[in-house]
Amino acid sequence: MVGVIVLAAYRPSRELFTRQLASIRDQTVTDWECIISVDGELETVEEVVAEVAAGDERFRIVADGRRLGFYLNFERGLAAVPAETEWVALSDQDDFWYPDKLEKLLPYLSDSAIVSGQARLVSHPGDEVLGFTDRRQLDAASTMIVNQFTGSLCLFRRDLLTTALPFPRLSSHTVAHDHWLAVVGMAQGGGRIVDEVVQDYVQHSANVFGDPSRLRLGPIATLRRAWGNAVTFAVRYEGAATPSAMTRMLFWIYVGWRQLMAQTLLERDPRAARAIELDRLFGSGRRLPVTLGMLRTVRRARAVPTPFVIAYVASWAAGWLIRGRRRTPTVAR
Repeated sequence: MVGVIVLAAYRPSRELFTRQLASIRDQTVTDWECIISVDGELETVEEVVAEVAAGDERFRIVADGRRLGFYLNFERGLAAVPAETEWVALSDQDDFWYPDKLEKLLPYLSDSAIVSGQARLVSHPGDEVLGFTDRRQLDAASTMIVNQFTGSLCLFRRDLLTTALPFPRLSSHTVAHDHWLAVVGMAQGGGRIVDEVVQDYVQHSANVFGDPSRLRLGPIATLRRAWGNAVTFAVRYEGAATPSAMTRMLFWIYVGWRQLMAQTLLERDPRAARAIELDRLFGSGRRLPVTLGMLRTVRRARAVPTPFVIAYVASWAAGWLIRGRRRTPTVAR
């Protein structure tokens, strides 16, 4: 077995899940195992796998009945990847891979730890073409600020999991498995963005995030959204929407999450030069002028809109108010 595809499933649409499994089954690269990590109930997943992949031993379901959420469901799937695996691909349950996706991306892992292609954005229902992703080739520090490696588009070397697992824990909706894996990959071998459209990225009302390149809000709307998220997550994770709770959430959504990733990476790979540098830039020793410089860099690269910069600086201010440099959540080991 050369590679593993980890697909996270949660109450999938039968139509979209059937199509996605068939697109994985029909890849021109055939030497892989597909681990389907199921969040919660199994019935639909088992039925579709039986229909699409009957007798195909490359498909394996992993489930224990617990509802973990997408972040920890991907962690569960990745924890099941055998040690002898050479590469790992991530898959959502409702996209559509082009037949040669793996064939096109795998060669780039010879000189990069993680690689991503581009995708066509397609609505569902309706199959309207909305556009294309515009992932950018950035350095490690810029990737920490704005992730360019969407999980469903990327492949990475299996040895990244030695550092990446278990995922860092944070009580905020902002945690993202692909952002963390991209940070680890950029620190341990670098990454590559390939301008090849390798799949359809299906946009619908049940997307956890959707494609972030489509989110272009004005400054006021962005701050309202950031504060609204802080209110929602403060109630969910702090138990109340008090000013102090909302300020903590605003910090962890942007600056705090990156602080946690930097500190986790350094704890697990303390001698790596890039891990040391990322901790200097994003850990407890970070400095505002340096951060503002990095924000200007990603803005000039058109990797983020101006409102994102405003929200990030607001998160920095929130961290200053709560002394966020001194507050590090427990890092899972």
